[in-house]
Amino acid sequence: MSHMKNAVYFLIITLFTLSSCRENNSETAEKDPENETTSEKEAEYRITGERHFIDGYPPLNQDSLMHVIVEIPTGSIEKWEVEKKSGHLALEKRGGELRRVDYLGYPGNYGMVPQTLLKVEDGGDGDPLDVLILGEPLERGSLVAVKLIGVLKLLDRNEQDDKLIAVVEGSPFFELNDLDELNFEFKGVTSIIETWFNSYKGGNKIEIIGFENKNKAEEILNAGINGYKNK
Repeated sequence: MSHMKNAVYFLIITLFTLSSCRENNSETAEKDPENETTSEKEAEYRITGERHFIDGYPPLNQDSLMHVIVEIPTGSIEKWEVEKKSGHLALEKRGGELRRVDYLGYPGNYGMVPQTLLKVEDGGDGDPLDVLILGEPLERGSLVAVKLIGVLKLLDRNEQDDKLIAVVEGSPFFELNDLDELNFEFKGVTSIIETWFNSYKGGNKIEIIGFENKNKAEEILNAGINGYKNK
Protein backbone atom coordinates (compact mmCIF):
# COMPACT_ATOMS: atom_id res chain seq x y z
CA MET A 1 0.00 0.00 0.00
CA SER A 2 2.88 2.37 0.84
CA HIS A 3 4.31 1.78 -2.64
CA MET A 4 0.97 2.80 -4.19
CA LYS A 5 0.81 5.95 -2.03
CA ASN A 6 4.33 6.84 -3.10
CA ALA A 7 3.44 6.26 -6.76
CA VAL A 8 0.35 8.47 -6.52
CA TYR A 9 2.37 11.14 -4.73
CA PHE A 10 5.05 10.99 -7.41
CA LEU A 11 2.43 11.25 -10.19
CA ILE A 12 0.87 14.34 -8.57
CA ILE A 13 4.25 16.03 -8.19
CA THR A 14 5.16 15.19 -11.81
CA LEU A 15 1.90 16.59 -13.21
CA PHE A 16 2.28 19.77 -11.14
CA THR A 17 5.85 20.25 -12.36
CA LEU A 18 4.88 19.74 -16.01
CA SER A 19 1.99 22.19 -15.65
CA SER A 20 4.29 24.82 -14.13
CA CYS A 21 6.80 24.36 -16.94
CA ARG A 22 4.11 24.84 -19.58
CA GLU A 23 2.91 28.04 -17.88
CA ASN A 24 6.48 29.38 -17.59
CA ASN A 25 7.23 28.52 -21.22
CA SER A 26 4.00 30.24 -22.31
CA GLU A 27 4.94 33.42 -20.44
CA THR A 28 8.45 33.31 -21.89
CA ALA A 29 7.07 32.94 -25.42
CA GLU A 30 4.82 35.96 -24.94
CA LYS A 31 7.75 38.11 -23.83
CA ASP A 32 10.35 36.75 -26.22
CA PRO A 33 10.73 39.30 -29.06
CA GLU A 34 12.05 36.58 -31.35
CA ASN A 35 8.63 34.90 -31.20
CA GLU A 36 6.82 38.06 -32.31
CA THR A 37 5.23 37.83 -35.73
CA THR A 38 6.24 40.23 -38.49
CA SER A 39 2.85 41.94 -38.29
CA GLU A 40 3.30 42.54 -34.54
CA LYS A 41 6.72 44.09 -35.09
CA GLU A 42 5.48 46.25 -37.98
CA ALA A 43 2.46 47.48 -36.00
CA GLU A 44 4.86 49.80 -34.21
CA TYR A 45 5.54 51.49 -37.53
CA ARG A 46 1.94 51.80 -38.74
CA ILE A 47 -1.05 53.94 -37.75
CA THR A 48 -4.54 52.93 -38.85
CA GLY A 49 -7.03 55.77 -38.72
CA GLU A 50 -10.77 55.62 -38.21
CA ARG A 51 -11.05 56.29 -41.95
CA HIS A 52 -8.84 55.98 -45.02
CA PHE A 53 -6.48 58.93 -44.50
CA ILE A 54 -6.64 60.01 -48.16
CA ASP A 55 -10.16 59.09 -49.26
CA GLY A 56 -12.00 59.38 -45.96
CA TYR A 57 -11.80 63.12 -45.27
CA PRO A 58 -12.74 66.19 -47.33
CA PRO A 59 -9.95 68.61 -48.29
CA LEU A 60 -11.76 71.56 -46.65
CA ASN A 61 -13.91 71.94 -43.55
CA GLN A 62 -17.15 73.91 -43.24
CA ASP A 63 -15.18 77.10 -42.56
CA SER A 64 -13.13 76.63 -45.77
CA LEU A 65 -10.01 75.86 -43.76
CA MET A 66 -7.77 73.21 -45.32
CA HIS A 67 -7.63 69.73 -43.80
CA VAL A 68 -4.21 68.15 -43.29
CA ILE A 69 -3.20 64.70 -42.04
CA VAL A 70 -0.02 65.15 -39.98
CA GLU A 71 2.58 62.60 -41.12
CA ILE A 72 5.77 64.03 -39.59
CA PRO A 73 5.72 66.30 -36.52
CA THR A 74 8.03 69.31 -36.25
CA GLY A 75 11.58 68.26 -35.38
CA SER A 76 11.18 64.61 -36.35
CA ILE A 77 13.61 62.84 -38.69
CA GLU A 78 11.46 59.76 -39.35
CA LYS A 79 9.91 59.57 -42.84
CA TRP A 80 6.28 58.60 -42.33
CA GLU A 81 3.85 58.69 -45.26
CA VAL A 82 0.23 57.76 -45.94
CA GLU A 83 0.01 54.68 -48.16
CA LYS A 84 -2.24 55.41 -51.12
CA LYS A 85 -3.75 51.93 -51.36
CA SER A 86 -4.34 51.02 -47.71
CA GLY A 87 -4.86 54.55 -46.42
CA HIS A 88 -2.68 53.75 -43.41
CA LEU A 89 0.14 55.93 -42.14
CA ALA A 90 3.43 54.04 -42.11
CA LEU A 91 7.13 54.59 -41.54
CA GLU A 92 8.64 54.34 -45.00
CA LYS A 93 11.11 51.68 -46.02
CA ARG A 94 13.75 51.83 -48.71
CA GLY A 95 15.88 48.79 -49.49
CA GLY A 96 14.41 47.06 -46.45
CA GLU A 97 15.61 49.84 -44.14
CA LEU A 98 13.35 52.27 -42.25
CA ARG A 99 13.80 55.75 -43.69
CA ARG A 100 15.10 58.64 -41.65
CA VAL A 101 16.29 62.06 -42.75
CA ASP A 102 20.07 62.43 -42.55
CA TYR A 103 19.76 66.09 -41.65
CA LEU A 104 18.12 68.35 -39.09
CA GLY A 105 14.51 67.52 -38.17
CA TYR A 106 11.60 68.89 -40.17
CA PRO A 107 11.18 72.67 -39.69
CA GLY A 108 7.40 72.33 -39.34
CA ASN A 109 4.68 69.71 -39.18
CA TYR A 110 4.68 67.91 -42.52
CA GLY A 111 1.56 66.29 -43.94
CA MET A 112 -0.80 65.90 -46.84
CA VAL A 113 -4.20 67.23 -47.91
CA PRO A 114 -6.79 64.43 -48.19
CA GLN A 115 -8.72 64.03 -51.44
CA THR A 116 -6.14 65.90 -53.50
CA LEU A 117 -3.94 64.69 -56.34
CA LEU A 118 -1.28 66.33 -58.48
CA LYS A 119 -1.39 64.13 -61.55
CA VAL A 120 1.77 62.97 -63.31
CA GLU A 121 0.45 64.11 -66.68
CA ASP A 122 0.19 67.62 -65.23
CA GLY A 123 3.82 67.55 -64.11
CA GLY A 124 3.14 66.31 -60.58
CA ASP A 125 4.28 63.26 -58.65
CA GLY A 126 0.92 61.47 -58.52
CA ASP A 127 0.58 62.04 -54.76
CA PRO A 128 -1.66 64.20 -52.56
CA LEU A 129 -0.52 67.77 -51.98
CA ASP A 130 2.20 68.29 -49.36
CA VAL A 131 1.86 70.83 -46.57
CA LEU A 132 4.25 72.33 -44.03
CA ILE A 133 2.40 73.61 -40.94
CA LEU A 134 4.38 76.17 -38.94
CA GLY A 135 4.52 75.75 -35.19
CA GLU A 136 5.17 73.26 -32.41
CA PRO A 137 4.82 69.50 -32.97
CA LEU A 138 1.36 68.09 -33.64
CA GLU A 139 0.31 64.48 -33.09
CA ARG A 140 1.26 62.11 -35.88
CA GLY A 141 -1.85 60.82 -37.65
CA SER A 142 -4.05 63.69 -36.46
CA LEU A 143 -6.43 65.58 -38.74
CA VAL A 144 -6.05 69.36 -38.34
CA ALA A 145 -7.72 72.35 -39.97
CA VAL A 146 -5.23 74.99 -41.10
CA LYS A 147 -5.07 78.36 -42.82
CA LEU A 148 -3.17 78.45 -46.11
CA ILE A 149 -0.73 81.40 -46.42
CA GLY A 150 1.62 80.53 -49.29
CA VAL A 151 3.65 77.89 -51.10
CA LEU A 152 7.26 76.95 -51.72
CA LYS A 153 7.50 75.87 -55.36
CA LEU A 154 10.14 73.25 -56.08
CA LEU A 155 11.06 70.36 -58.32
CA ASP A 156 12.13 66.98 -56.99
CA ARG A 157 13.89 65.01 -59.74
CA ASN A 158 12.14 67.25 -62.27
CA GLU A 159 8.67 66.53 -60.83
CA GLN A 160 6.52 69.32 -59.40
CA ASP A 161 6.56 68.81 -55.63
CA ASP A 162 5.30 72.08 -54.17
CA LYS A 163 5.05 72.53 -50.41
CA LEU A 164 2.00 74.46 -49.27
CA ILE A 165 2.70 76.64 -46.23
CA ALA A 166 -0.01 76.80 -43.56
CA VAL A 167 -0.68 77.89 -39.99
CA VAL A 168 -2.83 76.23 -37.32
CA GLU A 169 -5.04 77.74 -34.64
CA GLY A 170 -3.33 78.00 -31.27
CA SER A 171 0.09 78.82 -32.72
CA PRO A 172 1.67 82.30 -32.74
CA PHE A 173 1.50 82.16 -36.55
CA PHE A 174 -2.28 81.80 -36.84
CA GLU A 175 -2.94 85.54 -37.13
CA LEU A 176 -0.89 85.64 -40.33
CA ASN A 177 -2.71 85.76 -43.66
CA ASP A 178 0.12 85.54 -46.18
CA LEU A 179 3.89 85.19 -46.60
CA ASP A 180 4.45 88.96 -46.62
CA GLU A 181 3.13 89.11 -43.06
CA LEU A 182 5.23 86.07 -42.12
CA ASN A 183 8.39 87.72 -43.42
CA PHE A 184 7.57 90.94 -41.58
CA GLU A 185 6.55 89.42 -38.24
CA PHE A 186 8.87 86.39 -38.13
CA LYS A 187 12.06 87.26 -40.00
CA GLY A 188 14.13 84.35 -41.25
CA VAL A 189 11.43 81.66 -41.20
CA THR A 190 11.10 81.41 -44.99
CA SER A 191 14.91 81.31 -45.30
CA ILE A 192 15.01 78.38 -42.87
CA ILE A 193 12.31 76.55 -44.83
CA GLU A 194 14.04 77.11 -48.18
CA THR A 195 17.45 76.07 -46.83
CA TRP A 196 16.01 72.91 -45.27
CA PHE A 197 14.20 71.68 -48.38
CA ASN A 198 17.18 72.54 -50.54
CA SER A 199 19.50 70.48 -48.32
CA TYR A 200 17.74 67.58 -46.57
CA LYS A 201 18.14 65.10 -49.44
CA GLY A 202 21.71 66.12 -50.18
CA GLY A 203 23.27 66.61 -53.61
CA ASN A 204 21.34 68.39 -56.35
CA LYS A 205 18.06 66.46 -56.14
CA ILE A 206 15.89 69.47 -55.25
CA GLU A 207 15.49 72.56 -57.42
CA ILE A 208 14.03 75.51 -55.53
CA ILE A 209 11.89 77.73 -57.74
CA GLY A 210 10.81 80.14 -55.03
CA PHE A 211 7.95 81.23 -52.78
CA GLU A 212 4.54 82.30 -54.04
CA ASN A 213 1.87 83.99 -52.00
CA LYS A 214 -1.59 82.88 -50.88
CA ASN A 215 -3.38 83.31 -54.22
CA LYS A 216 -0.97 80.95 -56.01
CA ALA A 217 -1.20 78.47 -53.14
CA GLU A 218 -4.99 78.42 -53.45
CA GLU A 219 -4.67 77.79 -57.21
CA ILE A 220 -2.49 74.77 -56.50
CA LEU A 221 -4.92 73.54 -53.84
CA ASN A 222 -7.89 73.83 -56.22
CA ALA A 223 -5.96 72.02 -58.94
CA GLY A 224 -5.20 69.23 -56.48
CA ILE A 225 -8.87 68.95 -55.46
CA ASN A 226 -9.96 68.79 -59.12
CA GLY A 227 -7.18 66.30 -59.88
CA TYR A 228 -8.57 63.95 -57.22
CA LYS A 229 -12.15 64.35 -58.44
CA ASN A 230 -11.13 63.57 -62.02
CA LYS A 231 -8.61 60.79 -61.32
